Amino acid sequence: KSTYGEVKLLLDRVTEARYLLSVYPGIDASGAQDVRREVAIAARGGVLDPAILLQIGDSLRTFQRLRNQIGEGRSAVPLLWEIASGIVNIPQMEKEITRCIGPQGEVLDEASPNLAALRLRGENVQQHLLGHLYSLVHSSRWKRVIQEPVISQREGRYVLLVKSEFRRAMKGIIHDTSNTGVTVYLEPWSAVEMGNELRECILEEEREIDRILAEISAEVGHYADEISCNIQLIAEIDLILAKARYARNADASEPFLVKVGADIGNGEEVHNKIKLVDARHPLLGEKAVPLSLEITGDSPILVITGPNTGGKTVAMKTVGILCLMTQSGLPIPASPESSLPIFDNIFSDIGDDQSIEQTLSTFSWHMGNIVRFVQHATVMSLVLLDELGTGTDPVEGSALARAILGHFLKRKTLVIATTHFSDLKVFAHESEGLRNASFAFDSVTLEPTYRLVMGIPGGSNALATATRLGLPNDIINSARGLLAKGEQDLGVLISDMMSEREGIENLRCSLEGSLEEVERNRLELKSEIERLKTEKKHFLQSVRDEVISEAAILQKEIRRASTEVRRERSHRQVERARKALQVVEGRLDGGIWQASLDETEMTDEMENEGIIVIGDKVRLRSSNVEATVLSLSQRKEKVEIQVGQAKMWVSMNSVVKVGYSPKRVSSSGVSLKRKKPMQSLSLELDLRGKRAEEIEDSIDVYLNDAFLANLREVRIIHGFGMGVVRQITRDFIASHPLVKSFRPGDKDEGSDGVTVVTL
Repeated sequence: KSTYGEVKLLLDRVTEARYLLSVYPGIDASGAQDVRREVAIAARGGVLDPAILLQIGDSLRTFQRLRNQIGEGRSAVPLLWEIASGIVNIPQMEKEITRCIGPQGEVLDEASPNLAALRLRGENVQQHLLGHLYSLVHSSRWKRVIQEPVISQREGRYVLLVKSEFRRAMKGIIHDTSNTGVTVYLEPWSAVEMGNELRECILEEEREIDRILAEISAEVGHYADEISCNIQLIAEIDLILAKARYARNADASEPFLVKVGADIGNGEEVHNKIKLVDARHPLLGEKAVPLSLEITGDSPILVITGPNTGGKTVAMKTVGILCLMTQSGLPIPASPESSLPIFDNIFSDIGDDQSIEQTLSTFSWHMGNIVRFVQHATVMSLVLLDELGTGTDPVEGSALARAILGHFLKRKTLVIATTHFSDLKVFAHESEGLRNASFAFDSVTLEPTYRLVMGIPGGSNALATATRLGLPNDIINSARGLLAKGEQDLGVLISDMMSEREGIENLRCSLEGSLEEVERNRLELKSEIERLKTEKKHFLQSVRDEVISEAAILQKEIRRASTEVRRERSHRQVERARKALQVVEGRLDGGIWQASLDETEMTDEMENEGIIVIGDKVRLRSSNVEATVLSLSQRKEKVEIQVGQAKMWVSMNSVVKVGYSPKRVSSSGVSLKRKKPMQSLSLELDLRGKRAEEIEDSIDVYLNDAFLANLREVRIIHGFGMGVVRQITRDFIASHPLVKSFRPGDKDEGSDGVTVVTL
């Protein structure tokens, strides 16, 4: 049995493993061996073979590699890291094994200095020994004695092949004779001492190797618990990765888990529900025909009918296998839209297990299974019944089948049953809580389509199947004539229903295609509208930036003209200044400025519309300079204004009313923008923190406002610093038409960090 939490955890781990495989396609646990028995022997003092130590070293490297790979993406795979974090790295043990044991399982010279020395000494002794024996073999003195000029070994001793009849000619120890007896294997006396010395070196080398292996084995035994625990964790990760690889290869997905009995927020409880979309039998591979079905707690019984070899049993097995796969934490070959509950038991009565020895008939075997299902099945169970009610009299079998389904219906147990009984089809159609389903049959080819159709019963098509399998037509026609008229009518009705269903399905697919096209067109139109809005916004912003840039340049021209007026006081200069201002106003009165206004600004102007009359205070749109209205010309749509000592005619559209004079003369006006009356003005302007390009505009606006507010003396705070702001300030006000004089501030006014201006 599994719980919802356990299965969800298993599936979530597989989801993380699939992501891990996308990042590390080659990640696996290859190299790890189940050496728990061997490390347990080492823990009890046993000495391990080099080959076993080599397996342990490979396993230790795998432990470390897999832990590191999962650890690098721990934030994305927290559930896998929860397992991998328990792996204990033992790098010193792995390094020791690698240092001492070679890839072929041999103990390396680097294992100990003594071993290296013993092997070097043995090699020297061996070379001397072989050199001496070669000299004997090739000596003319012993030429007639030697059978073959080769050196062989017997019982770990180097020997010469001597002819049997000359065995006494060469003194030595005979270790063996050939099968024919014509050759003896003789160790010459002159080589015995060197052979003994070589043997001693070999024995000492073996003792040193035994010591090294015992030492490494003892260290392995010291980490026996850690290594055994690591193997269990690695095996768990390996299983999860295997599930993920299966899911990738089979195009499988993790189904949504139905949490049975949980309150869904409106006082209702969720009941068992099976929903499979495009599900495939995992063993059929590409041959599998996708299966889609749905069984809910409101209609827990599904009765599947249809032709023989039509796919009924395969469908039932598919449902059962996919449910078991899910509860094992294994993704299923079905669409991610599929959802499955967690069952306490899955009961299946599929196939036949009759036994003559046990006097067990087909019917008895089926009933034995069903009795067990009835006794143990609950609302949390799934029951699969293949060919329910068969093996006995059809009338009694059908009645028994209906009663069994009725019993499970009362318990709300999910049941899938296959049958050929017409009574069961009618029962499923008429009874609330039961649903029919059938596998379609192609009446033209007389072959099943293996497509499941929900809601409609299917005919058995036994006669058509028999025809396809080769039964003679006269037998088929005779059988058709023996069918009751009701049975024939039912078959025709089912066939018509299937055709109608197919037509509706085709219409549904066509409508879905049309809806998809409409939705696609809607999204494209929405995208095009958004694009046009963006282009419009960028265009208006570009126009606005261009106008503002032009206005800044023209404002400098106005200030330069005003400076000339103040310095020269000539009529020509005044006229030039007026013309320059009129040019500026004309350029700014164009529709391009109005087009750049956003909806908020336009609404604001509409709300502040008013009448301009003589005596009103207005502001020039181009430069924020305020002036007083002296006279109006309705015919020319001009207004005469006074700015300081200068008087000029400008377009009515180029000014905005900001206030009025108490002594103004009534006159017909024109609709213009109106601004709230000016608030009380501060006696000082603080320029600290402003950029150099902002200083002149800030001073100009402030001095205009101060002049119109009838202030005689103001302070401009620019601070000390490097003196740049102070210099710009004083250079600018030196030529300003509203400035009479200026001076640095007194000590109590801020000294040279302040400029006091007299207007």
